[in-house]
Amino acid sequence: MRLVVTGREGQVVRSLVERAHTHPGLDVVALGRPELDLAKPGTIAPALTAVRPDLVVSAAAYTAVDQAEDEPDLAFSINGAGAGHVAAAAARIGAPVIHLSTDYVFNGNGEGAYTEDDEPAPRSVYGASKLAGEHAVANANPRHLILRTAWVYSPFGRNFVKTMLKLAVDRDEIAVVADQWGNPTSAFDVADAILHSAATLHGNMGFASFGVYHLAGTGETNWSGFARHILDTSQALGGPHAAVKDISTSDYPTKAQRPANSRLSTAKFTSVFGRTAPDWRMSMKEVVRRLLTEKRRER
Repeated sequence: MRLVVTGREGQVVRSLVERAHTHPGLDVVALGRPELDLAKPGTIAPALTAVRPDLVVSAAAYTAVDQAEDEPDLAFSINGAGAGHVAAAAARIGAPVIHLSTDYVFNGNGEGAYTEDDEPAPRSVYGASKLAGEHAVANANPRHLILRTAWVYSPFGRNFVKTMLKLAVDRDEIAVVADQWGNPTSAFDVADAILHSAATLHGNMGFASFGVYHLAGTGETNWSGFARHILDTSQALGGPHAAVKDISTSDYPTKAQRPANSRLSTAKFTSVFGRTAPDWRMSMKEVVRRLLTEKRRER
């Protein structure tokens, strides 16, 4: 199976490329700028057609949540129209598309974990642009999986785990928001689930359960609880540590509004694909261990 993933430097993209090495017979090709640029629609179809994938993973995105408030046109052109062009190009070559979306499509006012039947109502430009992408993908390619994930972390790029470890080097205490709840999710777990679902689609041409799914780590916490567990784990592994001070969202204003509750129910994905992501604490421990090991090697 040949799988093309859009983007080169994203957390999920890099995790997919790394995980592919453990799957004999799987060829993962990462396509990014300038060959494939979601802001330049004319590059998308030629780039995908040249590679002729069996399946396309639409992972490239505009992810600067706060900056999107000042650049709505760019965010929508990439996350909305660009995602639709990727799905349409995949459809023209007969390939299903797996598109990554976000918990930020919800407003966060709901009780409990959101299911795929709950009505999206994004509070930010970023969330609205990703919801536009979901609609564009669904309209462009009937053979689609839209996977909403949340609070993604990994050894790659910028993410909350890396930020906490970096801050703990120079600080005794870190103030972290305690009134926003969600599911921390390892990019490796997302990559493993994508590869599992891709194999299902590739081996079942009559697959009938295309649509929207939630895919996130098992278990829930708030940002301060996430931070506390990261730093306690780091300390246990001989890494930096700092105390965590709980603050409210109003104490840490941001340009884009975040949902107070973005917990996602993954029961549908488990039911259809027979796979559940590991507990976020276990996955996080392995990422922290790897980051600390890499830091020691740099010394």
